[in-house]
Amino acid sequence: MDKAKPFCISKPEVWEAYQQVKANRGAAGVDGQSMKEFEADLKNNLYRIWNRMSSGSYMPPPVLRVDIPKAGGAGTRPLGIPTVIS
Repeated sequence: MDKAKPFCISKPEVWEAYQQVKANRGAAGVDGQSMKEFEADLKNNLYRIWNRMSSGSYMPPPVLRVDIPKAGGAGTRPLGIPTVIS
């Protein structure tokens, strides 16, 4: 790991986070990027995320708000869908 980075985030931690996102099988966020599109250049995308997070320059984008029906049909509740990357 590069000691010049101000935050100690390992590449295996980024890989584990990616695996959890993939297992969730979520929808695209506000940027419209799907997991399939993200995985088209997986190695570089994961490196970019790690680099931005460990340097402190990563700022998460807004989440996509979707209203989903509540169980029992009594109204809706908001669900936040984050982006895969941005």
